[in-house]
Amino acid sequence: MTRTFITLLLGASALTACAAGPDYKAPATPSTAAGGFIGAASPVVSTAQPDDNWWRLYSDPVLDGLIQDALAANTDIRVAVARLEKARAQLRGARSDRLPQTSLSGQPSYARASAARTLPGMDRENWTVDAGLDISYEVDLFGRVKRSIEAANGDVGAAADDADAVRVAVVADTARAYVDATSSAERIAVAQQTVALLDNSIRITNARFEVGRSDRLDVIRTTSLRDSQAALIPTLIADRESALFRLATLTGRTPQELPAAIREQKTTPDLKQPIPVGDGRTLLARRPDVRAAEQRLAADTARIGIATADLYPRITLGGSIGTTAIGGGDILGGGPFRWLLGPLINWAFPNQEANRARIAAAKADASASLATFDGTVLRALEETEIALSVYAHALERRDTLKAARESAARAARISLARQREGRIDFLTVLDAQRTLAAADSELATADRAVAFAQIDLFRALGGGWTGGQQSPGA
Repeated sequence: MTRTFITLLLGASALTACAAGPDYKAPATPSTAAGGFIGAASPVVSTAQPDDNWWRLYSDPVLDGLIQDALAANTDIRVAVARLEKARAQLRGARSDRLPQTSLSGQPSYARASAARTLPGMDRENWTVDAGLDISYEVDLFGRVKRSIEAANGDVGAAADDADAVRVAVVADTARAYVDATSSAERIAVAQQTVALLDNSIRITNARFEVGRSDRLDVIRTTSLRDSQAALIPTLIADRESALFRLATLTGRTPQELPAAIREQKTTPDLKQPIPVGDGRTLLARRPDVRAAEQRLAADTARIGIATADLYPRITLGGSIGTTAIGGGDILGGGPFRWLLGPLINWAFPNQEANRARIAAAKADASASLATFDGTVLRALEETEIALSVYAHALERRDTLKAARESAARAARISLARQREGRIDFLTVLDAQRTLAAADSELATADRAVAFAQIDLFRALGGGWTGGQQSPGA
């Protein structure tokens, strides 16, 4: 019997070469998507391939430590990894359907038989042990099991790429929060320097007023400007604290656990070299959201085959052996022995409208996944081009503001010197100082915008993770 059953299993395995439904084919992307970026013509970027760990280009050990902490302890990443483990468990379950399913059973019972059913000389009370081994194997003649494994494999790939997408977002958010904290510190320092400069102007104006060389209105105007600049500082401090608290959450800490070294950091990271951006082809291969969309398309394509296989008979080979022993002494010996071998055929025929409806639904899901993939490709290219444009123009604006700030500082020095000589009135000096304060504030804000634009560009480029990528149907 055993030899016959094994022969049937081998013969059934030979029949599983075909699979219902369409085989997955990678979707085509626009030919122009593989070329260079429009914004790559700017001198602030290069066509070299992006660095996987792009944040290390800043050479900032504090930022490096924060991102490593975020990758290890961020709660969003932990959720994504747990979902990946769930998908892997489901894949193992789908693969187990390739193997024969076995079950052991044993049922001991103690019973008293009636006198009419008991032979002379036999005990009316006795133990009865019923034991058996059942084996079943689905002949995957139309590829239902094969397509199920393909679908589960696509789900694993999508979950892995989703986890990479979360890592990309967490790294970018951590870098942005760090930049927000350091740039706020720089803006606080600028505001404090402006207030100190105006305090000095107030002292000079008061001295001139006391000797009759200035008007009381000049003192009031200078004091008003000083107070308006000082009023900006609490808001900037609140912005910095908010960024630090956000950093704590991103790195898996409570606000109280954030290291003091991070709170003391006051220099905003900035790149002085062109940013490597690659081209459209490498972008689409690197972006985890694009990879995840393709994996979902592969999984939904396989589900068409699962639904299609239900149109055909499902054949299961089964067998069982067992024995029933009375008294428990001959369960492994000469007790009554039984065996059974035969196929089981299930087929929803002739009414297959429900199956055809499931096929239509699966095809609609695959069409939606294809549209999602196409949209994800377009958004990836859009986000990258926007990030390139914003970064280039942010640098251009900062350079212009640097020149304007230098001019404002020179004008403020000249006007103050001429006021001391009595060659100009105080309103001219006050206007020059107001212009310098505004220029300093705008330049600090521009530095922050440039740093944010750099991070947004790195985020659009995808972060460089490729570990989660799997080929559909593996």
